[in-house]
Amino acid sequence: MHIKRSRAVQFMLWILVILLGLGTRWYGEYIPQVIAVYGGDVLWALMVYEGFGFLCSRVSTGKLFIYTLMFSYMIELSQLYQAPWIISMRGTILGALILGHGFLWSDLVCYTIGAILGVLIEKYILLRRAN
Repeated sequence: MHIKRSRAVQFMLWILVILLGLGTRWYGEYIPQVIAVYGGDVLWALMVYEGFGFLCSRVSTGKLFIYTLMFSYMIELSQLYQAPWIISMRGTILGALILGHGFLWSDLVCYTIGAILGVLIEKYILLRRAN
């Protein structure tokens, strides 16, 4: 199936997911603990999916899913590298949000769920637009 994503829709979804992800960090005490703990990581991968969807508007959904997982897993694996220069980058707000701090196996699960969520949202939007 030939896909042509709307960059405007992808951008709006990207912004929405960023705001939701930040909300899980800022208002964690007001939401269920499981969402406060894992929701940000799920939404981080969903943000990556939407960002790649914006940048690669004609790439198949399957490839977008793989790109999201590869990028997300590489960022997580990079957290095993603890050189002083990258630790100082992770000490900034933006560095911490993008690079994280420490490797967790549970983050890989969350990223997989976030990427799957991206596929499901895309299929739902594409199906609604097609009908």
